[in-house]
Amino acid sequence: MTHLPVLVLGTALAVALGTTAPAQDAESGAVLFLDHCATCHGVAAEGDGPMTAILSVQPPDLTQLARAEGGTFPLERVVRRIDGRDEVLAHGGPMPVFGMILGTESGLIDAFDGTPVFTTQAVVDIAAWLQTVQK
Repeated sequence: MTHLPVLVLGTALAVALGTTAPAQDAESGAVLFLDHCATCHGVAAEGDGPMTAILSVQPPDLTQLARAEGGTFPLERVVRRIDGRDEVLAHGGPMPVFGMILGTESGLIDAFDGTPVFTTQAVVDIAAWLQTVQK
């Protein structure tokens, strides 16, 4: 994660200069999810992707994240899992880390307590799409 300090510094500088981070784009997130996540998590994010047959640890149904949290979508946790800051075990090892692969444009979300969480815009967009598919 050698690029994370640069990402954080760049986003912090943009905020300090009065510019705002791009808004979440769930449509872009849906495309990114299909390209990078659906192989394991399935097209509808229900944990039924074509790779599940060879994984020793099955991917979770991502449409149930809010339900598991009492109706609140765990946005910060989702972002941290996608960009690799929180380790997730899959197929006997860590989930592929997409944080640096998924674009270089800075993204920003607010944690549950209002603390800013810096990541890439692509990760923010995927999380935004996942929030729209909650059951």
